[in-house]
Amino acid sequence: MISTKIGRLLDLCEPQKRSGQGVFFETPSRRERFDYSYDGVMRSLEFSLERLGLDQADIVYCHDVDVITHKTRETAEARIEEFMTGGYRALDELRASGAVKAIGAGVNEWEIAERLARAGDFDVFLLAGRYTLLEQEALTSFLPLCVEKNIAVVIGGPFNSGILATGVKADAHYNYGPAPEEVQDRVRRIQHICKSFKVGLPEAALRFPLGHPAVVSVIPGAQRASEVRRNAAMMSAKLPAALWRALKAEKLLREDAPPPR
Repeated sequence: MISTKIGRLLDLCEPQKRSGQGVFFETPSRRERFDYSYDGVMRSLEFSLERLGLDQADIVYCHDVDVITHKTRETAEARIEEFMTGGYRALDELRASGAVKAIGAGVNEWEIAERLARAGDFDVFLLAGRYTLLEQEALTSFLPLCVEKNIAVVIGGPFNSGILATGVKADAHYNYGPAPEEVQDRVRRIQHICKSFKVGLPEAALRFPLGHPAVVSVIPGAQRASEVRRNAAMMSAKLPAALWRALKAEKLLREDAPPPR
């Protein structure tokens, strides 16, 4: 299954004008540009399919119409408006024609995903880091809405930028930056309970989101083939049901969080 994204483009520029250094892409001599318009989305997808050597994509996500990316709620709202009046129409037409099988959005905030779910007809959301062992606020309204509307959810960043994969260490990362002390303390408590059940912290982190009926997949990310093999092995491991009960008893998981089977 092939998915791609629209909205965030990388334009050729002079090396000294490059943006995004130290962030998520390492392509030299490129600047980020956002375009959620009808024509911009059509062009972006056309270029992506050309690079992929494909005639169609299974899923196309609108990328990062959120506050984390655009810095203020007002700017994020303007991008959502641009997308819903332009790019969304393009994706809806592409889906209707069969050129795209499913449409969605990939964002960092469940509130933005819920905003979009109420504004349009979406098949799937890619939610980064917001339904994990450390964060379950998406249970309040977003995930129930997805169940109601039959929207699939893919959880990206189940390790919360690293700390749920590595545990607490000097350079542990959470949410794209150094992990705050209160997050480190919470991770230590979670890890202690996992250890008492002979379960690795990353095993529990990778499996937890899949307990929710709306969640169809997780994307842990990998830098080398050995990590892919490790992730696959962790996905097939059987974890004790008592683990999730113990985490809830210590108020480390919300009581309404469905445990993975």
